[in-house]
Amino acid sequence: MEPLRTPPTTHLALPFFDAVHRDLGQRLATWMAAQQVDESDDRKACREWVRRLGESQWLRYCVPAGEHGALGGALATLDSRALVVMRETLAFYSPLADFAFAMQGLGSGAITLAGTPAQQAAYLPQVASGEMIAAFALSEAEAGSDAGAMQTRALPSVDGWTIHGSKTWISNGGIADFYVTFAKTEPALGVRGITAFIVDADTEGLDTSEHITVMAPHPLATLKFSDCRLAADRQLGALHGGFRLAMQTLDIFRASVAGAAVGMARRALAEAVSFSRQRQMFGQTLADFQLTQVKIGDMAALIDAAALLTYRAAWLRDESQRCGSSEQPDAAGRSARTVAAAMAKMTATENAQRVIDMALQLHGGMGVKVGSKIESLYRDIRSLRIYEGPTEVQQLIIGKAVLR
Repeated sequence: MEPLRTPPTTHLALPFFDAVHRDLGQRLATWMAAQQVDESDDRKACREWVRRLGESQWLRYCVPAGEHGALGGALATLDSRALVVMRETLAFYSPLADFAFAMQGLGSGAITLAGTPAQQAAYLPQVASGEMIAAFALSEAEAGSDAGAMQTRALPSVDGWTIHGSKTWISNGGIADFYVTFAKTEPALGVRGITAFIVDADTEGLDTSEHITVMAPHPLATLKFSDCRLAADRQLGALHGGFRLAMQTLDIFRASVAGAAVGMARRALAEAVSFSRQRQMFGQTLADFQLTQVKIGDMAALIDAAALLTYRAAWLRDESQRCGSSEQPDAAGRSARTVAAAMAKMTATENAQRVIDMALQLHGGMGVKVGSKIESLYRDIRSLRIYEGPTEVQQLIIGKAVLR
């Protein structure tokens, strides 16, 4: 079967998007169709994707432009719709390319939000060019969704801070050039006692050698901090303001996770349509059977439902920025955007899992053959229902908001 080279782009005509997003989606689709990267070694491949995405200017959408373009971004601010369009397109072709792109944004997002001018100048332009690989270190073995349970400590020293502890499930672990790391600076305060720091990969006392292998390979590692000494200027944002900063960062990128899920689901549908049109059974094609048409229709509706929630969430955040309410948002507006992002993330990832499962079923035995696109999508989608807030956490966010 011929590989699919063109993703659907008709959704870009929806009123959620502006001309810049439509142009971006079309250009990125054309570019991705021409890329071929050997992904058998996920760490090597991730570095290669960062290099290519940086050289071709796509990573510039992960950071803001800054004054006179000094920070290297393509747009004045982080644009949620641009992130969604790009992740949807990247994931359609390569979930690993999407991962490489997304982590540049998530790993540097806290610096965009709270970094000093010196910190932003030191890191963001190199993130945008692909010269630096970024990482976001929040999770611990006993502190995933419950960030308040983290045990990693940052103790004040004569000239800065000393970090002890460990982080795990850290994307880009072992290949990143720096880690935005969250640690307890006042344990008695729980989540109100967490502070963020920028830890360069070559900092003495940081060990990133413990790699983690997962079902859909991408770079993950456990970070170990042993008497890891940081200068005072490595603190990121306000003292004890780390939890709020982490949540703000995740809020920006949560809708883009939904975009990636939609991209994977669109690819699964395209593969299912292509396969069913060609597969001969009982004197006709698989597509001629009404049961196949029912499944295809169900898949298409699930994708559109997820996509509309995703685009709405991204549009709401961008509108809040355009209206100047992002710096001091009212509680109701902030809650509405958080709930919209939670609905998008929950629905898109859950629907994508269903769509990919149905596509695999239509492929029959070919669907479980290692190396087939459907088989790899089946593994790739599973982690999206967990990371950056599992489905159950999104349900709690939504449910509490409705009850209020």
